[in-house]
Amino acid sequence: MKFIHFADAHLDSPFRGLSFLPSKEFNQIYQAADQSLTRIVDLALKEDVDLILIAGDTFDSDQPSPRAQLFFAEQIKRLTDQQIQVVMIFGNHDHMKKEDLLVSPSPYFKLLGANEKVEKSTFTTQSGFAYDVVGFSYLNNHITRDMMPDFSEKGSNYTFGLMHAQEKENDSHKNVYAPFTVSEIKELNYDYFALGHIHARNNLSTAPWIVYPGNIQGRHINEMGEKGCYLGKIDENSRKTTIEFKQTGPIVWQSRAINLEAAISKNDLQAKIINSLQAEQKSYFSLQIKGAQYLTAEERELVQDSDFWQTVSMNLAAGSQLVDVRFEINNSLELNDSDQQAFDQAKGEIFTSAEFSQIVKDWQKKDPLTEKLAADPDFIEAVKQLTEVKLMSKLKGITDETETN
Repeated sequence: MKFIHFADAHLDSPFRGLSFLPSKEFNQIYQAADQSLTRIVDLALKEDVDLILIAGDTFDSDQPSPRAQLFFAEQIKRLTDQQIQVVMIFGNHDHMKKEDLLVSPSPYFKLLGANEKVEKSTFTTQSGFAYDVVGFSYLNNHITRDMMPDFSEKGSNYTFGLMHAQEKENDSHKNVYAPFTVSEIKELNYDYFALGHIHARNNLSTAPWIVYPGNIQGRHINEMGEKGCYLGKIDENSRKTTIEFKQTGPIVWQSRAINLEAAISKNDLQAKIINSLQAEQKSYFSLQIKGAQYLTAEERELVQDSDFWQTVSMNLAAGSQLVDVRFEINNSLELNDSDQQAFDQAKGEIFTSAEFSQIVKDWQKKDPLTEKLAADPDFIEAVKQLTEVKLMSKLKGITDETETN
């Protein structure tokens, strides 16, 4: 028996922060999840799989666009027309009612566990191999209850678990996505537990298999690396299961860094950046410039400009794009003890939560987006790093003047 396990397609995801890209490029990233799903279906047809497991968040919201619904229905029909069994659940993003899903009725399509009720369904492959799939769908965007006690005991059939959920955390306020423990799943002794929700691939266990496949297309720099699905193969006699990751996401997010040890000209800086961003496959790059205190204010402004990013991107292989630049100071600038102490004290005073909140108090009232940014840890860290760079750059200037006297 062969099966494919994927999750978190997030069709219709808006891909915020990339509006500066040329329209053709922006359309490509907007359609990247569609392309990845199409490739998954192509893989299923090529491998003649028996089963597709979809572990939630197929859509980015509980009210997906007609375009996304029709596209998904078309891909499902490609599978069911070839008598490939599809078993799907809703996740916390696409917590829809069963009747709102625009998929043509078919004996080869099953939405499992509607109304947040754990359900077991039994299927048989064309070779006569019987298997069970047990799982549930979200009807609300949060499920605070541990759903594991509702999963049925394993019978004689090969058994898949299917769940969109997160591991329990110590902070109970964060346990809002059907929290579970690995030990609970292991106690069920299912043959393969197909999970969704976490966008990074992670095998929580291999005996039995407890698997997060990650999302099918990275949407921002925090979702780096190859994305796709797992292809599983089951020996129907021994029931031994093997899985293999298959990349289907057309765009890969990568992080690269350059290190500056001294001042540098604009031309040399651009060449250094281009040289660091080469890749064999289409990639979206986040660039970290270490030693950014050696950049002049004009150079910092240049490398943060999206037009500069496009100029760099024109020199990259495989249609790759530079889409993000971040600054970091390094330790090559040595301060005397008193200056270092003053610098550390200033950092400690400026970057307290209370101080930052006070600084942005008026700014965040201007727009809902600014209010959201002011609470975003990534944004706060970026502001912190830029402030450190500017402060260290000023200190560098003072040090230079001292050395020439």
